[in-house]
Amino acid sequence: MIFLIAGASHTGKTLLAQKLLEKYKYPYLSLDLLKMGLIRSGNTALTPEDDEALEAYLWPIAREMIRTAMENQQNLIVEGSYIPFRWKEDFADAAENEIRYCCLVMSRRYIERHFAEIKKHASVIERRVNDAWCTLDSVLEDNARTLELCRKYGCPFHLIDEEYRVEPDLWQLLP
Repeated sequence: MIFLIAGASHTGKTLLAQKLLEKYKYPYLSLDLLKMGLIRSGNTALTPEDDEALEAYLWPIAREMIRTAMENQQNLIVEGSYIPFRWKEDFADAAENEIRYCCLVMSRRYIERHFAEIKKHASVIERRVNDAWCTLDSVLEDNARTLELCRKYGCPFHLIDEEYRVEPDLWQLLP
């Protein structure tokens, strides 16, 4: 089984990947780690701020890793904000049987009520060196855009609204 975990920044993609790892013992690939490895090794001139270009650069690599895992009948968890909303086009029929996708999104109400907690838990799995760019406005904008794109492309999403609850079994809740 392949799990794809997408979503806006600070929604808990890495936390969910870690929980899936612990529950199923499947390895996971963080697209943020891949991004930084390619940037720091000099294999790209892109910077961490080049989000759209990074998606175009990283997705073909991740996509072929996913295909290889499927061909080898291996399980894999891939998490990151660089999974395109049109990811399904790359996998034809395999997406229905072998891939589980979820996009994590926080509601405007949740963000406004819990922004201090969101910032506080930003480093629960990974230590963020500089998180100053993360503001209430940027989180609201990122989540609104992500929700809009999920709806536009028919991507399953988990809306975090009342309380923060992202568990490995959330896949059963998705359409």
